[in-house]
Amino acid sequence: MKLLLLQPPVQDYYDTELRLQPIGLCYLKAAVRKHLPHIEVLVKDFHAGHGRRTIRLPDELGYLRAYYPGKDLSPFSLFSAYYHFGAAFEDVGSFVAQQKPDLVGISSLFSTYHEEAIKCAREIKKRIDVPIVMGGSHPTALPEAVLADPAVDFIIRGEGERPLVKLIEALESGSELRTVANLGFKYEGQRILNDSDESFSIEDLPVPDSSDLNPRHYASRARPVATIVSSRGCPYRCDFCSVRSTFGKAYRRRSNQSILDEIAMRYADGYSLFDFEDDNFAADRRQTEQLLQEVIGRFPPGSLELFAMNGLCYFGLDPELVVLMEKAGFSQLNLSLVSANPQVCSDHYRPCDVVAFEQTVQTAFQLGMRVIGYQILGLPGESLDSMIRTLAFLAGLPLLVGASIFYLAPGCALWEKERGRADQLKFARLTALPCHSDLVSRDDLYTLLLTARIINFVKSLPVTSELSLEHALDQATDSRSRLGARLLRTLLNEGRLLAHDGCNDLPLDRFRPDLFRAVWSSADAIRTLGGTTVCTEPGT
Repeated sequence: MKLLLLQPPVQDYYDTELRLQPIGLCYLKAAVRKHLPHIEVLVKDFHAGHGRRTIRLPDELGYLRAYYPGKDLSPFSLFSAYYHFGAAFEDVGSFVAQQKPDLVGISSLFSTYHEEAIKCAREIKKRIDVPIVMGGSHPTALPEAVLADPAVDFIIRGEGERPLVKLIEALESGSELRTVANLGFKYEGQRILNDSDESFSIEDLPVPDSSDLNPRHYASRARPVATIVSSRGCPYRCDFCSVRSTFGKAYRRRSNQSILDEIAMRYADGYSLFDFEDDNFAADRRQTEQLLQEVIGRFPPGSLELFAMNGLCYFGLDPELVVLMEKAGFSQLNLSLVSANPQVCSDHYRPCDVVAFEQTVQTAFQLGMRVIGYQILGLPGESLDSMIRTLAFLAGLPLLVGASIFYLAPGCALWEKERGRADQLKFARLTALPCHSDLVSRDDLYTLLLTARIINFVKSLPVTSELSLEHALDQATDSRSRLGARLLRTLLNEGRLLAHDGCNDLPLDRFRPDLFRAVWSSADAIRTLGGTTVCTEPGT
């Protein structure tokens, strides 16, 4: 039997090829090769490495033209064109037909892009009669909806390694499909969802097989990045997150030895950049401390560069652990704050310790680490004033603000609470500026998102001593920074934010200057990435 596992292209305003390395498909290939070594398995990424092309904005998202009017060369710009990232759907179908596999697996990780996964399945079915199984977070959350499409024969809910192995065994032997846990299939016009069961132990999972991937497609500064998954499951209950629906409520961590062996294997293959993709990297403090000490002792100083782009939960971090992380090779910390309002976090079943967060940031800064602090804008129940205070809090710390907008996704508790619908899936993305709260408007969220960009612009100015904003803006040296300084002065003096397309200034009419002012005055001062202070009022 020949198995083809593929990652579909995506369509959106922006793309993160590095973050979308199909590590899940590589785990599936490794598991199949371990348990069924006679099976030929090919992983094909139709997303990364295939370029992009501008496409028509979907009608449902037409309202975004008022927010993203076109080309904007300023440092505050958000998005302009809508793109297809990856291979054409027709090319996906043609490639699969040429390969003549016996089973095709399609990754459908994000409900945002479920239509792209379905389009791949349909193009394949036009050309070859082959069974298609779809897995990932989307089929896990909405299994019957995915199975309802004629192009999909099977779905797998939850972790896919064991169900895929068992499905292949059942197909080869002709045995009863009802015995395959976590499988969904069709029988006499009915959609059948088998009971769920645990997958393979995390310690029994082999190292993901990425041999089919081109390392150059997943690189940072021209250096290939290896993705490491140190744990699965989540001990927290954040109701805006869908991770638990796919990987379960029980936190399961790999042994330090298996993690070290994987790093050593990749290092021998020429990798020196490693991205820990699970946000609970430090959930087991004792084990994390031991892991970092092992890394420090095993690899020469400076030989590894470690980071966690998905964003780490800061709850398990403390100054001593951050020191070890820096020694082990972490040069950057991506920290998920969500909100600085303890009540908001409590309402969404999320821990909150602002003092611990600030302490972690300050420790990392003193060690010379770059820090990004993530805030979610528009959480149901959070007031505009609360969001302003969180943004002002982050402005006063030596970090970049990573502001994102809440969107309702299947699989999270809020999807059920807010009675999420299938027709909302197109809006389950930051770029759609979705609004799920009666307390804020889309214009508010848009303004806060742009305000975070403006704050980051000021934070990035090469300021070496405490200055007024006016004098700090004089430090802008390159053409893009000087453009940003001019546009920020216009905003402060005239109360209007402009974009610039290379020739003309264009007004951003949906931007709320009064809301920007509220954030600006709440911040008092902005702490730059160099640790210096910029007073927010021009004349001070």
